[in-house]
Amino acid sequence: MKQFAKRILASFLGWQVRRLRAKNDLKLIVVAGSIGKTSTKFAIASMLSQKYRVCYQAGNYNHIVTAPLVFFNQTEPSLFNVLAWLKVLYRNERLLRGNYPYDAVVLELGTDGPGQIAEFGAYINADIGVVTAIAPEHMESFKDLDAVAAEELSIKAYCQKLLINKDLCDPYYAEAGLHVETYGKRDTDFKLVILQFNQSYYDFEVSYKDKTLLTSRYTGVSEAELYSVLASISVAHTLGLDKSEILKGIQKIQPVAGRMRRLPGINNSLILDDTYNASPEATKAALKTLYQLDTQQRIAILGNMNELGGYSQSAHTEVGEFCDPTKLSLVVTLGPDANEYLATAASKRGCNVQTASSPYEAADIVKSKLKSGAIILAKGSQNGVFAEEAVKRLLANPADVQKLVRQSPEWLRTKSAKLGITDTGQN
Repeated sequence: MKQFAKRILASFLGWQVRRLRAKNDLKLIVVAGSIGKTSTKFAIASMLSQKYRVCYQAGNYNHIVTAPLVFFNQTEPSLFNVLAWLKVLYRNERLLRGNYPYDAVVLELGTDGPGQIAEFGAYINADIGVVTAIAPEHMESFKDLDAVAAEELSIKAYCQKLLINKDLCDPYYAEAGLHVETYGKRDTDFKLVILQFNQSYYDFEVSYKDKTLLTSRYTGVSEAELYSVLASISVAHTLGLDKSEILKGIQKIQPVAGRMRRLPGINNSLILDDTYNASPEATKAALKTLYQLDTQQRIAILGNMNELGGYSQSAHTEVGEFCDPTKLSLVVTLGPDANEYLATAASKRGCNVQTASSPYEAADIVKSKLKSGAIILAKGSQNGVFAEEAVKRLLANPADVQKLVRQSPEWLRTKSAKLGITDTGQN
């Protein structure tokens, strides 16, 4: 019944989107990939706002029913709230009869099983598609990485041009084509060269087909964030934004909540809040960022990486083996597979490892070991892990709770039920 209702809604909403596109000359950019989609979506939207009136959704409206709502700047009602959905469709019709207030739409496309990306083709004909990465994801549904690649790259069927992150997609999957270009630090069409990293910013250069486009500075600590910036530059250049517009756009791009966001912590510490979600590649990238920051104490809270199926043991072991005892003073693991496999591998490497049964216990462990000026990385998947609750107890300023992910009343009730504790957020 649930799937039937979704298909009916997707059919009606898709019909409205097709009519909207037929009536209005607007740019459409879609973002897919195993990791980095949301940060890239925000970066592209921020960049394009230098020239266009841009419509995008701050939340994860990235499946077959919610993606059409972005075009109409609508929020998602409960699936079986018929009256609310009728109101949504009615408001969409009113907008269809009026003047559309946007010039460009940026969509994030998600998947948790084969064939779902292809379904968006029923109502999407995009100017540009961006593939941020091909890496293990939802491996309980995909048999191998080839299946993941086939799923993510299926967006090329409804994109006039495709931009692929060649650094995070195996060259085997990122083959060049008539309407395909690549971006990254390797042999790519849009090439990034990091000129300098100075603990809080990157100076970098971007060239297109070996011709320098620009040099600029990005304020942030994560090298992975530069991929989102580079994707936005690639999209902007493709759409004809000039150099001054692109440079202004770079300065508007900010880290997204739960994605390597820097927050002041207790005892003069710095928290790298990367708690939105976790995968092997993203976790290793976060650790790499932590390693390059100068401090006397580095602490990593590493939670379970969910939805990896039979790949979970090897994935957690791989991350554990990436934990460097010369760089990390303490590793705190959280969640069953992290506690069993990641913790074991990190211990074998010589790391000081402690396991936690909840994010609150993880925070207490960190507090007991924390030195002034430490840097704390927090990373983990959302369901059952909720590493942001550990961050909450380590914040220097309780008001920064609003900067964390999953702090809505609904999420707090969910976490209270699953974790068995109602947390006040006080440290």
